[in-house]
Amino acid sequence: MSSFYSQKLLTFQGQIMDKTSPLIGATVYIEGTKYATSTDELGKFQFQLPAGEYTVTVSYLGYENQSRKLELTDDYTLNIQLVKDSKQLDELIIVKNDKKADIRTPEMSVNKLSIQDIKKMPVVLGETDILKSILQLPGVTNAGEGAAGFNVRGGSAGQNLVLLDDAPIYSSSHLFGFFSVFNSDAVKDIKLYKGGIPARFGGRSSSVLEVFQKTGNNTAFNAMGGIGLISSRIMAEGPIQKDKSSFLVAGRASYAHLFLKMSDNKNSAYFYDLNTKLNFDLSPKNKLFFSGYFGRDIFSFTDLLKNNFGNTAASLQWNHLFNDNLVSNASLIYSDYYYGLDMDLVGFKWDSGIKTYQFKLDFTHDVKPNWQLKYGAVSTYYDFAPGTIKPTKADSPINYKKIDNKYALETNAYIESEQHIGQHFSFNYGLRLSNFNRVGKETINLYENDQAVIYNADLGIYDMADPIGTKSYSKGKSIDNFTNIEPRFGISYAINDDQSIKASYNRMTQYIQLISNTSAPTPLDIWTPSSSYIKPQLVDQVALGYFQNLNDGKYSIESEAFFKKGKNSIDYIDGAELIGNEAIERVILNGESRAYGLELMLKKNTGALTGWIAYTLSKSEQRTPGRNANEPGINNGEWYKTPYDKLHDLSVTAMYELNPKWSFSASFTLQSGRPITYPEGQYEYDGVRVPNFGKRNAHNLPAYHHLDVSATYIPNPNSTKRWKGEWVFGIYNLYGRSNAASITFRENEDVRGQNEAVRMSIFGLVPSVTYNFKF
Repeated sequence: MSSFYSQKLLTFQGQIMDKTSPLIGATVYIEGTKYATSTDELGKFQFQLPAGEYTVTVSYLGYENQSRKLELTDDYTLNIQLVKDSKQLDELIIVKNDKKADIRTPEMSVNKLSIQDIKKMPVVLGETDILKSILQLPGVTNAGEGAAGFNVRGGSAGQNLVLLDDAPIYSSSHLFGFFSVFNSDAVKDIKLYKGGIPARFGGRSSSVLEVFQKTGNNTAFNAMGGIGLISSRIMAEGPIQKDKSSFLVAGRASYAHLFLKMSDNKNSAYFYDLNTKLNFDLSPKNKLFFSGYFGRDIFSFTDLLKNNFGNTAASLQWNHLFNDNLVSNASLIYSDYYYGLDMDLVGFKWDSGIKTYQFKLDFTHDVKPNWQLKYGAVSTYYDFAPGTIKPTKADSPINYKKIDNKYALETNAYIESEQHIGQHFSFNYGLRLSNFNRVGKETINLYENDQAVIYNADLGIYDMADPIGTKSYSKGKSIDNFTNIEPRFGISYAINDDQSIKASYNRMTQYIQLISNTSAPTPLDIWTPSSSYIKPQLVDQVALGYFQNLNDGKYSIESEAFFKKGKNSIDYIDGAELIGNEAIERVILNGESRAYGLELMLKKNTGALTGWIAYTLSKSEQRTPGRNANEPGINNGEWYKTPYDKLHDLSVTAMYELNPKWSFSASFTLQSGRPITYPEGQYEYDGVRVPNFGKRNAHNLPAYHHLDVSATYIPNPNSTKRWKGEWVFGIYNLYGRSNAASITFRENEDVRGQNEAVRMSIFGLVPSVTYNFKF
């Protein structure tokens, strides 16, 4: 190894393409060496090698391998176009074929999973699920069984930026967390940033999840799908004009509610969604892409309540190649999240949502073989619909009320650089300038002493302040304006080809906040802009990691320690009312947050048995002190656990290929129970016993754990027929653990004055079977 480092290193780089677009995640391997890498989002790769003769092999699922010989005497660029393998049906493209830890790149706190591995992992109700799969990674949890979204390093679900072909998705789950909104048949690759977030991303304070849809096959028609007990799906792709343009369309729907109706059960819960992508190869230097998504969830409880919510997203992207070193991508993006609640019992209907209109212009510039710049700008216009209440009955006690829409314009510019210096060091550094301007037309409330929340010293509680007046702003008039600078920095020191130490720092600013009541049977999601009362969240994160490949990459170790500190973290006063609240700032207090922890991951990358063990030891805390010496704040101004705190989180994932016909997988999850506030006493008021709750989130639900297993059977793995099929058998929660989704307290019906705790569990043992096909 020392002889290698004593030689001068040359840069060998290039780009891997098919006829229409870059191939992301293609494996580039230097034969007879340990050197292998994967292509980035532009299909590009790079090595630092000593002079010599090499054989380079490129592989990509669904394409024929290509090998090239070269004699490296100076910096060299090689571009390769792969050809589809006519013997294989085009499969889902994976994020990264090479599973070894990335040693030399400054990228850290990033997790990637191949779609192949995700499809082998057992998940609830027999449906392949991207979000359930990333919960097996270190630093990623959810709030519990049946909870929507995911939490990263102690952050809330609303602090995650989820992008589907660059379009923001505001709700990432179906059926309150049992399914994700991403149809795996339509997905090309995924990438989760937990820290060290590049400057090109912004708008959320915790993480970024990139999900890209497949580009349809432009040479032949293909289709695949699956039929399960709970849901089914279908995906079709093919050329519009052969070798020039293509389409992809995919749909899913669940139908368990139909069986409920057959048994005279009036409750109902189902979802459906539709994905589409169009690709046009306009010229060798110009490509056009259109992506679309539509999804809805419908939940009803007898005839008393109906909940309807979901996402609509679309993006139009123009990719232009100026030359081999400069590429631009211009995007028009639309996203709409709708939330509706129909309460027939009370006689009203509630509608709310958020719409965004966005324009992005991004450039990727290879300045030198070892220096790449990315820079660009993005402008986003927000239309917040806090809520409209409509009476649905003539005798309804509810009057029509529409809370004024809120509007904002967010503008960002960024520049980031990735540089390799010498034989050991790699850097990624950048800067993001963000501006958020809340604009009219809107009428806002004015409060005494400029405080929307008041403290009642006699009762010892916080309450909503009464407005003392209003102020109206005309359309486009600035109401509140915020500007922030967000620096990003990452460094990697390669000890040798198999070991490296990495460190990163990033500041993230979040200008829109998710107001959510996740403890309700129908979780309420309301997005609201920053204002003089609800300040933008500012989060600083530092991380330090050690990465090592063992036994020629057969095993790898990834370890990271992180610390996050946040300003202006919001929390709710006791008894906060969300539905119909015309001024949400009257139930919110600003505080600070911190999260810190250690993440460990041991992976087995090759052989019949593959998988990983992930463990996270972490804390996530909030502090909301009083605004002056006479106020106690929340929890007497002391630090308390956030709802996303999980001290211990252990995940074990294993996949075993017995033979070409049979493969098996299992995953085990064990994590600390979700923080909760328990009553510590009670008092009687007017004949009614009222619980007296203790410190906020001072207790925890029982530990959460379950074991899931699955088996995949391919009847004819060597069949040359166009139709191919496989059976997937699964069991969720194999030993029937009754995990607590919540615990409520009530008075015993038989013994007056005696309270009892009631645990609500959602799932026991759940078997599933799915038939997958492709042709």
